[in-house]
Formats: sequence, C-alpha cells, structure tokens
Amino acid sequence: MAAPASERRGSTRTAVVWSALEPMLVRGSDAGSDAGSDAGSDVGLDVLDIGGGTGGLAVRIGELGHRVTVVDPSPDALAALDRRAREHDVAVTGRQGDLSTLLDVAGPDSADLVLCHGVLEVVDDPAAALETLARVVRPGGVLSLLVAQRYAAVVARAMAGHFQQALAMLDPSTAPAPRATTAQGRARRFTHDELAALVREAGLGVDTVQGIRVFTDLVPGSLLDLEPGATAALVELEQAVASRSEYLPLATQLHLLAHRS
Repeated sequence: MAAPASERRGSTRTAVVWSALEPMLVRGSDAGSDAGSDAGSDVGLDVLDIGGGTGGLAVRIGELGHRVTVVDPSPDALAALDRRAREHDVAVTGRQGDLSTLLDVAGPDSADLVLCHGVLEVVDDPAAALETLARVVRPGGVLSLLVAQRYAAVVARAMAGHFQQALAMLDPSTAPAPRATTAQGRARRFTHDELAALVREAGLGVDTVQGIRVFTDLVPGSLLDLEPGATAALVELEQAVASRSEYLPLATQLHLLAHRS
C-alpha cells in the first residue's frame, strides 16, 4: 500500500535536511572509524537531538555509527524511540527533559552535533534557549536548527481566506507575548534575519540557511496520490531550490546550520 500524501510531504522535508547533514555525518563516521582502527578511539560523533521524539532522524544517524542521545519531555515518545531503535538494532539513548533542563541532562561541551528541530518555536525565551544550545555544542561542533518561517505562514493564511490573521502576522510586534503564544498552542515563526541574529547573539557562526518545503505545502495531495513519480520529482525540485535565496521567503521552514568556534 502506498504511503499517504502527508507522509510523502514529510519525506520532502526530511530529504533536504538530511542532504545538509549527511556530509558531516558521513565524514565524522569515516574519521571516527580511521581513528578507532589506529588508537582504539570511539567511532563517530556525539549527537544530541533535542525534542527528537520517536527517533525518526536519531535512529538513521545511529545507523551510521554515531552515538545519539534524544532529549524529549514525552515518556511515550521515548518509549516509541526505544522500540524503533531495537527494531533497527541501533543503540540510541533516550533522556526525559527539555531545553530548560538540558544542561542537567547533557552537560556543557558534550556534543559534536546538536539537532533542535521544531522546538525553538514553542519555548518561552528563544534567545535563552539558543544560549543553552550554544553551551552544549563543543568547540568546532555544529548546531542544526529547523524552525517555522513567518513569510510562508502569511501566504498560507491569505490563501485560506484568513486575511486579518495574515495582516497581523506581517508585524511581529503585534503578535501575542511569548508565554501566551506557547500557552495557546500558537508556535512562533521566524524570518531569516531574526533567526540568524539570534544565533549570532548566542555566540555561534551562521554557516548556511536553507528553505524547507518551498513548494510542498502548495501541491495538492491528490497529485501526489495519483501521479506516478510525483513525490520523487517534488523532492528533486525542493533540493534544487533549497539554497536559492530568491525562494527562501516561500519556504514553510528554515534550516540553519551554525558552528561554535
């Protein structure tokens, strides 16, 4: 049975994000293997996945030989992570916690790669959260951020006929206060400039910013259901435009890679 359109849409996001992370993960795995053969060193990288949930990305990274720890507040998600890891015969560590307790769970300078995907939108203080993330990344390590973008949300609201909501989203100063935002279940959305500024203020250097789901959310699900090869072609198109700045404002999400000097 073919996967539903919602899963195929998700695959376009995963493909572009994975393409950005894969060079580091493969290089880190190879370097760890070489060092291990000579000096008995641990293979691979120390990877920390904040809010990694059921481990869709964590298990895939673990299969490359990296040491992966998922930090998530949900016991149910961590239980599902454990089942997925055992099904794939991969060792992934699950720890209950969130960004507010991250330093207690992981400790400073503990990870070569930190993944924070879909989390920054719902924390009380994004600037403080990024400062914590920066402390966890080792010198020379990388932070991977995936966040919702405001511009695409304005377009989506307008196309749905919610014109007042779209108008309100144009000016972030009119948005609800951060604590009210999370309490009401309304995730924040960031622009490229806002996100890059927050990352730099946390002491990290911005390497790349990609647009994720530039076209995916605009494509009818029926087309993905009925047109042979449509999903693969959509993934190819998304990968082609992800790094093109002229398409960045159309992206539903932004994927930023930053490093700690």
